[in-house]
Amino acid sequence: MSADGDRYEEFEPPASLRPFVRTIWTYAAPAPEPVVQRIAPDGCPELIVDIGAPYEEQGADGVFRLQPRALFAGQMTRPLALRPVGAVELVAVRFEPDGARDWLGLPLAKATDRRLDMVERVAGVDPPAGDPRAQVEVMVRWLGAQRQAGDWRIDPAVRAEIEAAHGDRPPLARSPAEHRALQRRFRDRVGVPPRLLRSILRFRRVFDHTAGPGALGWLEAGLEAGFFDQPQMARDFRRFLGCTATEWARDQVGLARNLASQSYKPGPLSPTRVRFEPEGT
Repeated sequence: MSADGDRYEEFEPPASLRPFVRTIWTYAAPAPEPVVQRIAPDGCPELIVDIGAPYEEQGADGVFRLQPRALFAGQMTRPLALRPVGAVELVAVRFEPDGARDWLGLPLAKATDRRLDMVERVAGVDPPAGDPRAQVEVMVRWLGAQRQAGDWRIDPAVRAEIEAAHGDRPPLARSPAEHRALQRRFRDRVGVPPRLLRSILRFRRVFDHTAGPGALGWLEAGLEAGFFDQPQMARDFRRFLGCTATEWARDQVGLARNLASQSYKPGPLSPTRVRFEPEGT
């Protein structure tokens, strides 16, 4: 637990799930501040199961509505505004950008900027309160059974483009026909076009350089992340968070700050990341 009582932990998935799942994370806030929290896109869809009180989400009409206790959050292209209404505790599966397609059973484009109700889908999944490792074990065993019952696959061309984007390498050379085919496959397996995914990942890299030892200021972090200048980074802050960097740093607490402080790179994600290899997986 941190000084304010919040707890955020990440667990590395077992080898059998690793091609599809980036990390499984848990979060608890016994007394969260009742303020709006802005969540930025991170390039990864997620399955979230609430053990405590679900958050309220602000709709396009400005009205806050209670989220379902289990939901699938597809790719985000704009900020998400959440507000806690009680003690928070949850466990979440952060898929690879292209890792959720076969589990979901739908084109990922159908979930972009949407939170899909998964209450019926996870019926019988009951992560225990107060025990992060046990919560993760429940999710790992359930996902393992789901994988064995399904035919989960990775599209090599889509994965290669994602890895190039994560490594901030140029897109692979393709003919116009190959490029159009990749666009269609990205829409199906990722939910956003390759160019937009690159923009999201560049934006996320800013936060990698503003936390921990050797933390940089916003401008320096933006340049390290790949932005040309401060105005370009400022446009993406408005696009993906709906505010300036200074406003975000001043206002954000709780889940939003914990998520932004973590790294979204393909390798080990944070000092709290724990390898999870239960027997029988």
